[in-house]
Amino acid sequence: QVQLVESGGGLVQAGGSLRLSCAASGLTFSSYMMGWFRQAPGMEREFVAAIKKSDFYADSVKGRFTISRDNAKNTVYLQMNSLKPEDTAVYYCAAGAPYRGATTAKSYDYWGQGTQVTVSS
Repeated sequence: QVQLVESGGGLVQAGGSLRLSCAASGLTFSSYMMGWFRQAPGMEREFVAAIKKSDFYADSVKGRFTISRDNAKNTVYLQMNSLKPEDTAVYYCAAGAPYRGATTAKSYDYWGQGTQVTVSS
């Protein structure tokens, strides 16, 4: 049974930083594309970042967020710096086959339960 468990969300002031973690189990972690998506109230889920051997970012977070993975720990991270109020959302970790598109939610087979990130102005 595949499980993805996110942690590290919380409340932070604008300009601050948070580090999200996603611990995976039940899959061959190193074989999967790992992604982060987010969903704000009333909005569709949107791509944030993904990593297999290369990393990919949404334009809105490029230069502020960094995705990384530790295959020995079956964990993917999202370091978020210079946070803005518009970054407020539930952040989801996802795992998908590496030959599919990295930026599309439909490409991912497994999802975590999400962690809330709130950035105050």
